[in-house]
Amino acid sequence: MPAKDVLTTEQVHANLTALPQWRYGMGALRTALKCESSASALALFATIGALAQEANHHPDVDWRYNTLFITLTSHDAGSKVTARDAALARSISAEATSAGAIAKPELLHTVEIAIDTDDVDAISESWRLALGYKRQEDGSITDPFGRGPGIWFQETATPNANRLHLDITVPFSESASILDGLEATGASLDHGAAPRFVVATDAQGNRFCVCTEKGREAY
Repeated sequence: MPAKDVLTTEQVHANLTALPQWRYGMGALRTALKCESSASALALFATIGALAQEANHHPDVDWRYNTLFITLTSHDAGSKVTARDAALARSISAEATSAGAIAKPELLHTVEIAIDTDDVDAISESWRLALGYKRQEDGSITDPFGRGPGIWFQETATPNANRLHLDITVPFSESASILDGLEATGASLDHGAAPRFVVATDAQGNRFCVCTEKGREAY
């Protein structure tokens, strides 16, 4: 039975006004919390685990030395953001503040690999089998354990000569400084689809997209 507490785009952003440590991106609530030490990060990790057990709603948490990367979404709702995610985010934020953790939204970078193809079915299964990934409803493939980058297939009658490019999703609040930095490196930027994504081309012609949550729907 599908979950009934899925939040609309407007509701997601309304919740974010009370969650300054969190950002919305890639269909999830996300934060990066920097702690005073590795030990304090582990202690906060344990606290988050206890909150999750109590709520029977479990986030994805990645511990990296003194920083925790946390992603909240509801698998029973088709990996969409629900009221349960917002509630758990509030609880985590309260504990993080008490522990002296500092939100670092500039660390929230999510990488996907996009492959140009004129025949998705001819290649997608090869990639899925090699990586041990799971096929999603939209035809993309993802690591069921969230360790590797997602892969999606950009169907086009005229595949680019360089068929692979990266989609790098960052919070919109951090995107301006990233794009300014890219221009300073000599990369050219195509803002035609901004703010949803900006196509960057480096000095040797390699492309990647800097994507944000702006212009994407939460459901």
